[in-house]
Amino acid sequence: MTISMYKASIPVSIRTLNNLKNILEKGATYAETKKIDPSVLINSRLSPDMFPLSKQVQIACDIANRGAAKLAEIEAPKFEDNETTFPQLIDRIQKTISHLNTFKSEQIDGSEERTITLQMRDNTLSFEGISYLFYFILPNLYFHVTTAYDILRHCGVELGKGDFLGQP
Repeated sequence: MTISMYKASIPVSIRTLNNLKNILEKGATYAETKKIDPSVLINSRLSPDMFPLSKQVQIACDIANRGAAKLAEIEAPKFEDNETTFPQLIDRIQKTISHLNTFKSEQIDGSEERTITLQMRDNTLSFEGISYLFYFILPNLYFHVTTAYDILRHCGVELGKGDFLGQP
């Protein structure tokens, strides 16, 4: 049985980002209910040397966008990292989901062996498409969504595993 790179990337990313959107909505409601300035949550971080919630969301969106675009061999849209409110972060997620919804299976299926090259700050990484999806895109997406979840949970937002996993 062969794997569909499209099914392993696009629907998974969309589901994960929808779950992140729901987590942020709970964060916004929590801030409003507890009369906490939302910027306190948006600028919170788990450790001084980690990115704040806003950056975690931005990176999660970028990973999904750029990953799909690389697999499809097209240019990814660029978003400014200027979101400072829950509605702006939620809008960024929605824009990312809308972009992911434009991909067709024909664009991504067959990319398993395609060479994907990433220019990093200090070096260049090279992957086969399937390794890029399973060892770079998805782990990075889950890492940043999990960290966003953890930041809000640490701040007191009532979240559980079901919020991260979403509805089946």
